[in-house]
Amino acid sequence: MKIALKLAEKAFTQNEIPVGSVIVKENRIIGRGYNQKERLTDPTAHAEIISISAASSTMNDWRLNGATIYVSKEPCSMCAGAIINSRISRLVFGAYDDQKGCCGSLYQICGDKRLGSNTVVKGGVLEDRCSEILSEFFHLKRKK
Repeated sequence: MKIALKLAEKAFTQNEIPVGSVIVKENRIIGRGYNQKERLTDPTAHAEIISISAASSTMNDWRLNGATIYVSKEPCSMCAGAIINSRISRLVFGAYDDQKGCCGSLYQICGDKRLGSNTVVKGGVLEDRCSEILSEFFHLKRKK
């Protein structure tokens, strides 16, 4: 999660919503990403999507069974769907998102057996720091 936070900090410095994501398999980082929606002018350029693409490229396989994704903020519906579709085994996230979070706050997409998901979810890891960087970012945005 500390690496995901470093990536969130990188997004912050690039005026992107500060969310970072890291995918680990067998104690090896296989994918990294941070939000780049503004830079890439792409609404799908969320940290999770970028890290999943990187991990799939590293593994030369879209199936990421046995992998864990660490994300500094609770995934949205699009990212939760991508986590399920890539067959990631475990999701660990920091800050809960009461407005758009789909892995415990509004919905529980990951792990929903009706969707064929076996993804195990753990939220609230380093939650204070993960929430703090988001609050700081939006506080600065509101001041402008």
